[in-house]
Amino acid sequence: MSNSPPATIEDVARMAEVSIATVSRAIHNPEKVANSTRLKVNQAIAVTGYTTNAVARSLRLGRSNMILVVAPDIGDPNFSNILIGLENEARAHGYGILIGHTQNDAQRGLEYLKFLNANQTAGLILFTGILPFGHQAMTARLPPSVGVFEPIFNGGIPYVGVNDAAGARKVVDMLIAEGHEHIAFIGDSRVRLAYMRRRAGFDEGMDAAGLPKSSRMILEGDGTLESGRLAVEQLFMRDRLPTAFMCVNDQTAIGVMIGLSARGYDVPDDFSVTGFDDIPQAVFMSPPLTTIRQPRSAIGKHAMALLLQLLNNEEPTQQEVLLTPDLVVRNSVAAPSRRSHKSRDKS
Repeated sequence: MSNSPPATIEDVARMAEVSIATVSRAIHNPEKVANSTRLKVNQAIAVTGYTTNAVARSLRLGRSNMILVVAPDIGDPNFSNILIGLENEARAHGYGILIGHTQNDAQRGLEYLKFLNANQTAGLILFTGILPFGHQAMTARLPPSVGVFEPIFNGGIPYVGVNDAAGARKVVDMLIAEGHEHIAFIGDSRVRLAYMRRRAGFDEGMDAAGLPKSSRMILEGDGTLESGRLAVEQLFMRDRLPTAFMCVNDQTAIGVMIGLSARGYDVPDDFSVTGFDDIPQAVFMSPPLTTIRQPRSAIGKHAMALLLQLLNNEEPTQQEVLLTPDLVVRNSVAAPSRRSHKSRDKS
């Protein structure tokens, strides 16, 4: 057994051939350090066995320094960028991340409660919009918890996300400014609070413009590509069509564009289409999709900072932190087509 003294930050700096300040930045603010430098520092940390003070302190206290992140779909394009913000902030304070993937199955959350019961995790980050199945039996023993991306429908725990209503309002205001009056909202929901808030923003914008309820076409959806395609089929069974589609997320919008294309229609010449989230695929659509950009990395960072407050037994300054989203204007929106939208099929 080696009796050599523990590695110091000076050892890491020497091996990585950088300054001590750079090592500190690479550990605590990795986004401010070039990738190549961060890689050298991380390799030096691995070789020397250097342990940051925060991690060492957690080990000495015998307290878990792991945060459990429960997500319904790790393939969701929004997940990875939020996770980056979460992990960077966690690492800066000596915590690590465990990921629990529910695969959109509420009962799978029950499997992850064993980590909580065994005190293997210090805190909980929820992407699911609901507390884990079975939480009722142990609500009092839940660790400090924060919801992200999707407000917790049955929770009452702090939440960090985007201002959904404000984002939706930006979209509908833009569509109205382009001259659209008959707008379809695709993705209405009774269980997903984020979608409900986006619908509220849509209605606020239409009301503010003095447009009657008869000019709105509301269709339910679950945020999938297929729900967007199905909405197009449902709308084409009606006597009157919208001139624009305001979709609850980008996946829905992509489904709408596919459905319109299959019927021989062009976006934006025949119909305008907008999304919400600005997932990577949005810019590669033809035409590129006008949408709302979520500050995903910032959401992750704020959520972890809020959880760290709770872990330190501090009272959070806000129960809900809503970040302002940006409208990203691309080529899927134009003034309403002069063609009639009363017919069901393109002649």
